[in-house]
Amino acid sequence: MPSPTAPTGPTAETASAPSPADQREGGLEPLFHGAQNHCFGCGAGNPVGLKLKFRIEPDGAVRADAAITAHYEGPPGYLHGGIIATLLDEAMSKANRAGGVTAMTRQMEVSYLRPVPSASAIRIEGRVTRSEGRKHWTTAQILNAEGETLAQATGLFIAVTPEQVAKALGR
Repeated sequence: MPSPTAPTGPTAETASAPSPADQREGGLEPLFHGAQNHCFGCGAGNPVGLKLKFRIEPDGAVRADAAITAHYEGPPGYLHGGIIATLLDEAMSKANRAGGVTAMTRQMEVSYLRPVPSASAIRIEGRVTRSEGRKHWTTAQILNAEGETLAQATGLFIAVTPEQVAKALGR
């Protein structure tokens, strides 16, 4: 499986939803298209980031195949719980983006079902389950090569405009 890739850091001036061409090709471009994308989850400009690359599935869910290196371990041979939570959060965020929504995590609940091995093939999936105004409820899961769910999460995301992001960043 390809190694993970991460999105760029927040530069509100360049925030955008995925283009129709991105969706046709099944890929999601980074949310912020600044000169340097430093997002830990998907930013190519972050030398220690995960560099996750998600694609849109026919049912509207997003999916990334990855093998996360031992650099992100907690116990030997297994990913740190914070990294697992990051993978799930990134999948839920990308699920919102797939629907043209820029949103930030308000609440997230993670269930660690089984240890997630490092340097092994995993599949990360996310989907939006419900939307109501600015609120978007999401789910995500991490599966091993055999299709067993290792961790799962639910989240509530709040849609934001590029102007709100710029204001929060003091720009």
